[in-house]
Amino acid sequence: MLPARHARTAETPSGPAAAGSALELGSYLAGRHAFRQRDFDAAARYMSDALKVPPPAPGLLRRALVAKLASGQADSARALARRLLAIEEDAPLARLSLAVGDFKAARFDSARKRLSTILPRGREPFYGPLLSAWAEAGSGRFDEAVETLRKPGDNRNTAVYRSLHAALILDLADRPEEAKREYLAADEEMRQPSARFVQAIGSFLRRNGDTGEAERRFRAFIADRNRSSLIESELADLLAGKLPKRVAADGIEGAAEVFFNAATLSLRARSTELALIYGQFALDLRPDFPSARVLVGQIFESVGRDEAAIRAYARVDKASPLSWSARLRRASGLSRLGRGDEAIRMLRRMATERLERTDALTTLGDLFRREKRFPESVEAYDAAIDRIGTIGPQHWRLLFSRGIALERSKNWPRAEKDLLAAIELSPDEPYLLNYLGYSWVDQGIKLDDARRMIERAVELEPQSGAIVDSLGWALYRMGDYAGAVEKLERAAELEPLDPTVNDHLGDAYWRVGRRNEATFQWRRALNLDPEPDQVGIIEGKIARGLSAPKAGGGAR
Repeated sequence: MLPARHARTAETPSGPAAAGSALELGSYLAGRHAFRQRDFDAAARYMSDALKVPPPAPGLLRRALVAKLASGQADSARALARRLLAIEEDAPLARLSLAVGDFKAARFDSARKRLSTILPRGREPFYGPLLSAWAEAGSGRFDEAVETLRKPGDNRNTAVYRSLHAALILDLADRPEEAKREYLAADEEMRQPSARFVQAIGSFLRRNGDTGEAERRFRAFIADRNRSSLIESELADLLAGKLPKRVAADGIEGAAEVFFNAATLSLRARSTELALIYGQFALDLRPDFPSARVLVGQIFESVGRDEAAIRAYARVDKASPLSWSARLRRASGLSRLGRGDEAIRMLRRMATERLERTDALTTLGDLFRREKRFPESVEAYDAAIDRIGTIGPQHWRLLFSRGIALERSKNWPRAEKDLLAAIELSPDEPYLLNYLGYSWVDQGIKLDDARRMIERAVELEPQSGAIVDSLGWALYRMGDYAGAVEKLERAAELEPLDPTVNDHLGDAYWRVGRRNEATFQWRRALNLDPEPDQVGIIEGKIARGLSAPKAGGGAR
């Protein structure tokens, strides 16, 4: 044991240094926790507090820089970038954030020089040449810009986007024949053109007199995707004779397009932090960029930060065609945050604003269904279907949704009709097949048809525990208890925390004489938060087991 006179000094240091250490440690730990929760605003705030105690550690500066960039605090992030580069030369994100500042101030030569100092790694081989080309274009050196992009890339994405940005630069340089070749090269490389690409090539075609081809592309995109507010607006402008603007009118907007592309690719690769940073770079360069604003909202949604997503969607310009989809997403986010009444009011207003659209009504139906307000959900879906008129293959999901709401509203005849109609429109949708098949099984009707339907669903989606459970339950209801055990054990491996799966497995164990294991599964199901109406049923089975099976099926 330490002598008493040394105990206080050894255990709890005092004075300014101690206070600083406590501040730094507490703020750092709070910042790390916020970081793990993807609450980048809070992470940036706490990390900034931790940085008040000198000297700053490079690791802390790097983490604070990421938090600032991800939360859209570009100017203060650049101040951190300079501090980090003063003590750590190889800091690519810091250099990139300063290059963005150069672009924003139209210091294109400075941006190009700064980009040349970033060592190739990660996504730099993708965005580096594109940004360098736009730095050249921003200075009016279009030949040099295109030459930068014509150097061979290292992967397919590089080739696609080099062609796209070469097209945008040549378009800006008023060299339409060359621009067209690059647009078509990019189009040929793309598996599925994005709305932004279709907007860009449509704008080019319209400005160069080929409105027929632009209209064909717009209509094909809308037909393929069912709806697209952005392309529908472009088509309406074309039909009204309005001339479009260039997608990228200068080097700054071109750089914003690069970061929008990088953010999209990073999100697909599930690199959410990088996707968010690139999206925020795009908005720093071009605040009036609705596509980037919506993308940032989607990224926040993907990491469960609904408050931040709602703020992003709220900043989409009301005049933008993307404002409508942003409002729909805001309503969904409000619902997830427990602000359902606010979301319902918003969706009801939207449904009266655009009588030709159904998406506000379908979103309203989905919201009611999530809140288990099934009769109201049916009413919303009914109104949407009334607006459609002729039901086509693309409407199978709406019929499926209404079928679920009807089934949960105890209106099985209408529910069955919707589910069968949905399957006729889209016969190989595994969750649709499973839902109808399981509904039949649970009612003890059409068991042979149900089994065939669910077996097909399992073929289509073999790793779905819910669907494998349905097949096991079909076998159970048909009296094949040994076969049921095999399938239900597999379902429990795939969905170990699902109360229904565990309950079903308990029933099957009981029927094959494995009574102790049955009781264990029922107790497990009871601990996994089953539906309220199932709690008493499961408790009864734990107390008394199962009664003898009825002829033709398994009693529960």
